[in-house]
Amino acid sequence: MTIEILKSKIHRATVTDANLDYVGSVSIGEAMREAAGLREYEKVDVLNINTGARFSTYVIAGETGEICLNGAAARLAQKGDKVIIVSYAAMTGEEADSFEPSIALVDEANRVTDVVS
Repeated sequence: MTIEILKSKIHRATVTDANLDYVGSVSIGEAMREAAGLREYEKVDVLNINTGARFSTYVIAGETGEICLNGAAARLAQKGDKVIIVSYAAMTGEEADSFEPSIALVDEANRVTDVVS
């Protein structure tokens, strides 16, 4: 049996843009993606701290400091909103016992200030 465990998290990032006319996804700057251990096209949940909205999408490469919600997701957040971006991994209980997620903490400009794992 496998369970889903938190794999990656970007904590309290600031939405820099919302682009309704894009096909879909969330654009995330490279430093944040790498610090959290997120891959391009990986499924993520986005939790909007301002509105309480929670939705799933996938990651694409963004510019430095960018958190841009694209396509339908652009309806669920606006520029300036604070979000938490998380991904999960399926693993056995034994694997989960020794696994540590990567949690990237960012400042107001979406610069990585610390990585907790």
